[in-house]
Amino acid sequence: MFGLFGLWKTFTSVVFYLTLAVSLGGLVGNGLVLWHLGLRKKGPFSIYLLHLAAADFLFLACHVAFSIVQAVLDSQDTLYFVLTFLGFAVGLWLLATFSAERCLSDLFPGCYWGCRPRHTSGVLCTLGWVLTLPVILVPADACGLLHRGKGLLACLRYHVASVAWLLALACVACTAGLVLFIWVACCSGRQRPRFYGIALGATLLFFFCGLPFVIYWSLRTLFDILPLLPLLATLLACINSSWKPLFYFIAGRKPGKREPLQAVLQRALGEEATQGLSLPLGRV
Repeated sequence: MFGLFGLWKTFTSVVFYLTLAVSLGGLVGNGLVLWHLGLRKKGPFSIYLLHLAAADFLFLACHVAFSIVQAVLDSQDTLYFVLTFLGFAVGLWLLATFSAERCLSDLFPGCYWGCRPRHTSGVLCTLGWVLTLPVILVPADACGLLHRGKGLLACLRYHVASVAWLLALACVACTAGLVLFIWVACCSGRQRPRFYGIALGATLLFFFCGLPFVIYWSLRTLFDILPLLPLLATLLACINSSWKPLFYFIAGRKPGKREPLQAVLQRALGEEATQGLSLPLGRV
């Protein structure tokens, strides 16, 4: 019995510090993306990646801060889970809207760019930050994660609405990524655009690493009985938020050539025009 307890304690420590290391690396990567995208005029899809990097940075920063507090005080408050998941949920909204716009702009470039309002990206990103607050905080408060709670029925009602919202966003992101993959790989006659790697990579990363964290939020009470699952779900969520900058770099770099990160990001998004001009990516 003591041997199994010692093995479990060692395993949880390894996962804890591995998650912390991944989060610190993700903070650096997303911080670089924020720095370089924030310093120039942004195209329609650069705005999405800027806000997505901000959401991932918030999620990872909260996780690192609360992990350090947990290691020092040897205690964990439910506020940790709520605040970290808030950043994760904003990132899910941004990924869904980015994937949907990316898909529509490639399937119907002429019609889409002719009808698309100029400030669509900024409005949708702002809506993501504003709407996610009540979607996460209201059920968290009703279920006692922030205060004493408002009763079982109120908790269940708000929690079901929150889960339905998150699953709808997950379906939009995965469906748009799948349609874009099929269209570019099988139906489109032109050369694969560079953004293809970003859209597909981010979708696959969310499906394998981000979706378990959504499931953890949905079935948190059940998972509390199985402490292994929250550890692994949190690790995968940190990987999901930390590895996106790698996709940007891989999609935009030129083999054998060293370039500033800003030039790599512009090329990855198809926005290589001089003086930071925005190009409709569906036409690149």
